[in-house]
Amino acid sequence: MSFSTDVKNEVARIEGEPQNCEKAELFGLLRISGSVSLRGKNLGIHFTTENAALARRVLQLLKNNFELQTEVLITRSRRLKKNNRYQVQVIPSDQVRNALQDLQLLAPLGNGKLPLLKEIAARKAFLRGVFLAGGSVNKPISDYHLEMVSDNEELIRLVQKTMQRFSLNAKVVDRKGSYIVYLKEGNAITNFLSIIGAHNALLEFENVRVVKDMRNKVNRIVNCETANLNKVVKTALQQIACIRYLETKNLLVVLPEKLREAARLRLDHEDLPVGELAALCEEPVSKSGFNHRLKKLEKLAEDMGMGKSEIKEIN
Repeated sequence: MSFSTDVKNEVARIEGEPQNCEKAELFGLLRISGSVSLRGKNLGIHFTTENAALARRVLQLLKNNFELQTEVLITRSRRLKKNNRYQVQVIPSDQVRNALQDLQLLAPLGNGKLPLLKEIAARKAFLRGVFLAGGSVNKPISDYHLEMVSDNEELIRLVQKTMQRFSLNAKVVDRKGSYIVYLKEGNAITNFLSIIGAHNALLEFENVRVVKDMRNKVNRIVNCETANLNKVVKTALQQIACIRYLETKNLLVVLPEKLREAARLRLDHEDLPVGELAALCEEPVSKSGFNHRLKKLEKLAEDMGMGKSEIKEIN
């Protein structure tokens, strides 16, 4: 079962909502996935989904708020997965038109200032309905991504505006004739899950997110340390090559004592970093001071004929 399905199953079982919130949620659900049928002069409502919990949700919201004759048809999908399809149908009658008008489904969205979405709680319920009918969210194992889809640009703009009123940086994109409002930030997605009432899913999302962030930090540290170690090894090999070159030219014996000591310590302890080599000197010297001596040896080897190409080959 996908994370999106888990979220929908959780919020589809929310109970005890005020009537205005139930109507706002139903408004979002039917705007995204509902359709209106006409039989004679009477209107009917159709809502189709493959999620049984969502079908029950729509049916319950209709029964809670309107006296309508409803039925549920269960068919087998013809697609590869062959899931059940649940069709919630409201039988055409005089009462259906009144219900549609009450839910503001017959009027154009206009500027989006709908009386149904006047209160904060109702706006949250509206977003829940839209997500239930046309939304999806990735588990943060991969990328952070939450989206809601509709072929109605005006509706998606209303969803975006509603999300922005909750300080969510929602963006809209047109993809092959469908309009998508989406979030790409982890904090924004957790805030959205909280807004629609998916608190258990929010905790699961955060747990996975914490583990993912920790792994990323560990990987960055390991990569950084590996890079530093590789740099230290390459530098040590370069220093050793320069010292051996000077040795073949019998030049080490004529060097000052401090440079001879640095060369000897570098050859005797090939795997030690510069700081530890400095600690082995007879007279105290800082890490930078010892490193300066090694640089002098490298410069001397270069001046005495060791080509830069030879040094680069070591790297």
